[in-house]
Amino acid sequence: MQRFKCTVMYDGTQFAGYQVQPNKRTVQGELERALRKLHKGEDIKVTASGRTDAGVHARGQVIHFDSPLTIPLEKWEIAMNSLLPDDVAVTGTERAPADFHVRFDAKGKEYRYFVHRSLKRDPFKRHYAFQYPYSLNIDSIKKAAASLIGTHDFTSFCSAKTEVEDKVREIREIELLEEGDLLVFRFKGNGFLYNMVRILVGTLLEVGSGERDPNSMSFILEEKNRSAAGKTAPPQGLYLWKVFY
Repeated sequence: MQRFKCTVMYDGTQFAGYQVQPNKRTVQGELERALRKLHKGEDIKVTASGRTDAGVHARGQVIHFDSPLTIPLEKWEIAMNSLLPDDVAVTGTERAPADFHVRFDAKGKEYRYFVHRSLKRDPFKRHYAFQYPYSLNIDSIKKAAASLIGTHDFTSFCSAKTEVEDKVREIREIELLEEGDLLVFRFKGNGFLYNMVRILVGTLLEVGSGERDPNSMSFILEEKNRSAAGKTAPPQGLYLWKVFY
């Protein structure tokens, strides 16, 4: 039995999220269906670096699974992609040690969030960016973002539904990239809580639009209360960009 580590890209638009759910289309479900066909009906469990919600995309999700097959390493990507739907693709495969774990061995993650800054709707961007028609003060956003870098208790920036008790995380970088009419938020950290990036973006957009003081981030962190932070930005702008090992 050999453990394999794969990098996976997917368009989350038509998925109910990453994790298998009864009677719903999920990324994990499609991956395991493809592997079941490859293994002549044998169930192969796939483990991911983390879950993504309905509508959220990934360019660098990482999975692992164990297989008894002796397919040459360079053929795994071709074999899996021939059985996967068009909105999921394996972009890299490598052998991993038997004790490797995509979630517990991860050293950090990078997420990106795309904001479409335009008064006009773009049907071709509606599933891949959050349209935001209001003016933004980028300097104010950068000032607020700088207060979030470091190790903090991010309870205020986490969904109240989370079951995780330890909400201390380290954000290593927050960068704003302007690409035409797109504003891209880039977050790198050692890990992220449920809805954390979307709440961070929603709060920083409120800062940029003048609804919130850029100096208020420390107060929000200290409150440790979800109601202290801003709205949760919608899912379609969010991408799991890369997982670091």
